[in-house]
Formats: sequence, C-alpha cells, structure tokens
Amino acid sequence: MLTKIFLLKGKNPQNLNHLDIYSYPEDLTRKEDLNFIQKIISGHEKGEKYKSHNLNNDNNQKLDLIQKISKEFTISSPIPQNIDQYNIFTLCINSTILIGLIFEKDDNPYDYKEIFEDQANELLNAEKCCYFEDEMEIENFLITLFIDIRRYGDEILDKYPKISIHPAGISAKVFLFGIDNAGKSSFIRRIKTGQFNDNYYSPTRKFNIEYLQKPSGVYSFWDMGGQFIFREQWLNGIQESNIIIYMIDVANQIRFEEAKKELWNIINKHDFSDALLVILGNKVDLIKNLNNPGNQQIERIENEIIDFFELEKLTNIEWKFILTSVKTNYHIEEVVNIVLNYV
Repeated sequence: MLTKIFLLKGKNPQNLNHLDIYSYPEDLTRKEDLNFIQKIISGHEKGEKYKSHNLNNDNNQKLDLIQKISKEFTISSPIPQNIDQYNIFTLCINSTILIGLIFEKDDNPYDYKEIFEDQANELLNAEKCCYFEDEMEIENFLITLFIDIRRYGDEILDKYPKISIHPAGISAKVFLFGIDNAGKSSFIRRIKTGQFNDNYYSPTRKFNIEYLQKPSGVYSFWDMGGQFIFREQWLNGIQESNIIIYMIDVANQIRFEEAKKELWNIINKHDFSDALLVILGNKVDLIKNLNNPGNQQIERIENEIIDFFELEKLTNIEWKFILTSVKTNYHIEEVVNIVLNYV
C-alpha cells in the first residue's frame, strides 16, 4: 500500500540546504535528518545516472527554456530503492526534480511502475496541471498523484490489510467528504472502535483509507480532508464509490452556505447513477435547547436543513438525510446498517 509521496526540487540537489522538499500526507523525514534524503538521491543516481547535480545554472535555465518551448516534461523510468527499511520508487522530471513513492515493506514497486509513469505523464503533459513554480500547485499535484496511485493499489491490486480470515462476499467503497471540522474522521473512528474523544483529532490534513471488516465483506472508507486544498481532489477520490457520504456540521449555521455550495458542486459534476448519497447532519448534540429532542423537534430540524440545502431537487439521485451525533453515537448504527445493506 502506498503510504507517502514526496518531491525534491533544486538547482543543485547535492546542496541539501537549498533543496525544496515536499511530501504528502506527512513530512518525509525530520528536517535535521538530511542523510536519509541524500541516500534517496544517491540511490536514484546509481539506478539511472541521475546527473542533475552536475548541471550548472546555465544548463538548468536551458532545460527550463526547452520545457517551456516544447511544453513537454521529460519523465524518466522509475527506480526501485530500499533505504532504511523503506520501500521507495523514484522517477525524475527534466533531470532536476525527483518524485518518489514510499510503500509498505511487502509491496512490490514494479506493480506500480505503469500507473506511476502513466499518471505522471497524464498530469504533467496531457492535463498540464503543474509547472513546479508555485507551492500550492506542487501540493495539489502530489495529492492528485497520491490519490490516483493509492486508488490503483486498493481497487486494482486489491491491497487489503492483513486479516486472519478474508471474509467471503462483497467489498464496497464508501467515500466520506464534507468541509473541514464536520466530524468525518471522528465518525470513522466511532464505527471502527466504538470510541469518541473530543481531543483525539485535529483537522484532517491527509487523505486516508480505513477498512471495516464485516461478515458480508470488506468495506473501504475513503476519508477526504475538507480544507480548500483537498476539495479539488474530491472528484478524483469519489470515482467508483458505492456509497457517498456527505457530512454537514448542523451546529455551525454560519458555514451552511459554504457546505451547500461544495455539496452541489460535486452533485453537478459526478454521476450518482450507481451510488447512494447519504447526507449526515452531524453534531446535533450541539444544537441549543435540544438536550432531549422530541420527534417534532427532530422533524423540524430535518425539514429546515433539507429545505436550506435544497435536497428535494435531487430527483434523479437516490439519497437519504440523517441527523447524527458522532459524539453521543446518535443514529450512527443506523448509518452503518445503511452502508452494510446497500451493496
């Protein structure tokens, strides 16, 4: 399973103090431990005469000029490496940028060779989504590439976590998204462990896949961060989902307009014909004067949210709306049952 992606960029990669280091979903290594990065660069050089450290500034400028004129990036063949117990696959862009994947130790990098090359070429030369000039642009490129390769590993290579007995039956993909601070990661933890902790999670800053093993099969829950940087990637992650869950913080009405905009942005761009859309109105426990909600109160809140988000317009999509509280476990079992019984 792919665990991390990184990018090393600099006019002189051997000068680590002037090397730009990007990684996702977390830091590549401790900033003071540059020896690990040096091993990655040296390991790639041994595998494929990676000579960018011999390029002077004039040569770098010539390469940049050639790339701008031809509008094509030169992408090398990936090189497998095993460094400090990390299973690494690196390829070079224009002899000046090194992109690497880090896998779990039992993965075979060559299983990902074709997808690594194809997706890098697709993003850089076909879609032209990145020119490596802007930090936000680079981060978006890495997130997109990470999602594409991770999805390939999970859905094509069937890389499920080790379990004592692989259950017979179906396997389904559940895509969970929503703007930040709605309670998505806490929801995943609740259904996996039955636990909730107010201080357990900070806002999700990475893309994550969790697995729920049930007698009917293995269910993969794709948890996408809700910050702006992740929202451009929602359409990539949502593909081939069986159940799509959109979570709203019903206690934060100030952000309703934002949440509505993002929901309808996905509805208007994605084909829901083969998927169930479940909208969760989470954090109902935080609504004032609702300590002991009666049926009429719940029904009123449901109707108000359905009306504001214009959910009645979803005439060609199978959808459900459920008020929940991950903290108090309110209606969480109902949501799980919907997921398990849908596919």
